[in-house]
Amino acid sequence: MTKRQIATDKAPAALGPYSQAIAAGGMLYASGQVPIDPATGELAGADIETQAKQVFENLKQVLAAAGTDFGSVVKTTVFLTDLANFGVVNDIYAGYFTAPYPARSCVQIGALPKGALIEVELIAVQK
Repeated sequence: MTKRQIATDKAPAALGPYSQAIAAGGMLYASGQVPIDPATGELAGADIETQAKQVFENLKQVLAAAGTDFGSVVKTTVFLTDLANFGVVNDIYAGYFTAPYPARSCVQIGALPKGALIEVELIAVQK
């Protein structure tokens, strides 16, 4: 099995020694995206709504660079620094996915890189 690195300048560059995504075995494994605006390199806003929208726009660009889209996503993991933000994130999430929805986990964690409020990673089937 071969693996191929997916990279785009339309999403933030990796903050460490990892890839934005890897395609392998007919699957796409996207690293977690935090709400960094790729144009500025800074967090997109201080509120959960702005940050969540930026995360999904970043993931949209990573998916596009791999030749796929949200319709191919089979699993997501959402990391929140405060589960009180679940409802807002859920509403934004629903705007990016259609039925049948991907499997999903959502957990609260202590902290995220750059002080972000949200991070999302995903797995998709390659088209």
